[in-house]
Parts: sequence; C-alpha cells; structure tokens
Amino acid sequence: MYGLINRAFQFFVRDSYGERAWLAVSGCAGVDPAGFEALELYEDDVTERMVTALSGVLRLPPSMLLEDFGTYLVSHPRHESLRRLLRFGGSSFLEFLYSLDDMPSRVRLVLPEFSIPELKLCREGGERFALYCDWPGDLMRPTVVGLLRGMADDYGALVLMDFPESGAGPIMIELLDGRFADGRSFALGARPT
Repeated sequence: MYGLINRAFQFFVRDSYGERAWLAVSGCAGVDPAGFEALELYEDDVTERMVTALSGVLRLPPSMLLEDFGTYLVSHPRHESLRRLLRFGGSSFLEFLYSLDDMPSRVRLVLPEFSIPELKLCREGGERFALYCDWPGDLMRPTVVGLLRGMADDYGALVLMDFPESGAGPIMIELLDGRFADGRSFALGARPT
C-alpha cells in the first residue's frame, strides 16, 4: 500500500486525538513515529497494525475508527484536494454516486501503481443503491462508508447507509433527500481576484 494512505491515517490520529495518541499508536504498531513517505510502498499489514493499535489505545471498534477516518479524508482542510477531486464527480450526491464506477480508472491516472478494486453501483429501486466493492479484508469498507457519509454532508444530502462489517456484502445506500441542507460551497475554478 502506498505510504500516502498510512500518512493520511497518521494525520487522522494526530489531528483527531493528538500527538500523544500518535506516539502510542506508532509504538504499539512498530512504525516510525516520524511517519511515512507518500509514494513509497509499504506492506498492507502496516496499516492493519496501526488500526489495531488505535483501537486498543482508544478502546473503540476498528470499524468505527475507519468510518471516522473516511469522513476525515473528505472533511478536514488538510485533505481539501481529495474533496475537490471527488466533487468533480457531479453537481449532486446522486451524480457523485453514479461516478463511483469510474473512480478506479481516475485514481490510476494519478497513481498508476495504486491498486483500487472496481466499484459497481446498482440501483435497487427508487433511491436505494447497492455499492459493490471487491476489497479483501475489513479495512476499506468502513472507510468508504465514512467517505460517502462525508460527501453526502458536503452535498447537503440526507442518506442512510448500512454495510456488513465483515464479508462481501454490498454497502447499501438510501438517498432520502438530495437537498436536505445547504452543502459546502464548491466551484470548479478559482474565484477571480
């Protein structure tokens, strides 16, 4: 896994729980507290060890922490570029959902060696969708749910989501109201000065 994921998790821990929490997590996980090189490849178990360590330090379930991590990735000012990249998926949350099928190919344009499994969105009827993600292990599914929750807030959409914490079932998404609240402002280009 690219170090940028591990580095983002490091920032999540530091920004959310403080430097002491990061030092405890890095010590328990056996990683350098100085952090990670963004484009260096690391073994997948490094990320798993950090999640397990944070879960132990905070006494919270890993799935809850990973969901918070996903939301952090699209809501914290440190990651504004990711939010902007995702907002190019459409002018509404519904359009954003339909753009998820193309996300792996868009990621490969930026990071050719970054492997992101295919995403497949299926409309179940009405405003109910199933998002199939073929990821091994249990790390990515709650992270994606958190990311989707963060993007729903960004668009001002009211959404219900459910997902199996383990196994291969889809993430179920129900769009209750696409214009429930004012979303965060977004413009494609920089504003003229």
